[in-house]
Amino acid sequence: MTEKVLLHVCCGPCALYPVAALRREGFDLTGFFFNPNIHPYLEHQRRAQTLEQAADKLGLRMLPPEPYQIQDWLRAVCFREQKRCEICYSLRLSETARRARQGKFDYFSTTILYSKFQKHELARELAEAAAQEHQVKFLYRDFREGWKPGIELSLELGLYRQKYCGCVYSEQERFARAGLKSKERAGGTCRV
Repeated sequence: MTEKVLLHVCCGPCALYPVAALRREGFDLTGFFFNPNIHPYLEHQRRAQTLEQAADKLGLRMLPPEPYQIQDWLRAVCFREQKRCEICYSLRLSETARRARQGKFDYFSTTILYSKFQKHELARELAEAAAQEHQVKFLYRDFREGWKPGIELSLELGLYRQKYCGCVYSEQERFARAGLKSKERAGGTCRV
């Protein structure tokens, strides 16, 4: 009997390599898009639509999407910005583990483990805690080895590729750095 995995997916491009890798191992996959951290709303919708395109191309079943819940994410992170990634991972992975248990999946995993820009060990630790809390097994894989092939495939498929992890803080950091670089090129100065 094929083992079933509920795969938390943060976006379409990040799903490509993990889905292929887990299928090569013989797992039966279902995707789950639960990312209340993504800001603004139109970015959340664009990522959901891009994931839908990727899932169609991959033949990946998806659970029905959760409603946009940024208020819950903001309440959890507000005044704890220094721990925002920990809180964010915990919220998303705990909900994935809960849904895996509810849906009688053998395991859950996450595409957070694909990105070389995410806090890999923290995500792994929090996924293991969520597995224990919800009494479902966490399937750990280091998907970062497929970073480059995944990017190449996403470009080949013409998928939208976002420029920040999703939260308002990462958006600000990403575009503030880009603005600083353009000012420096133009000969401007920036005082921090």
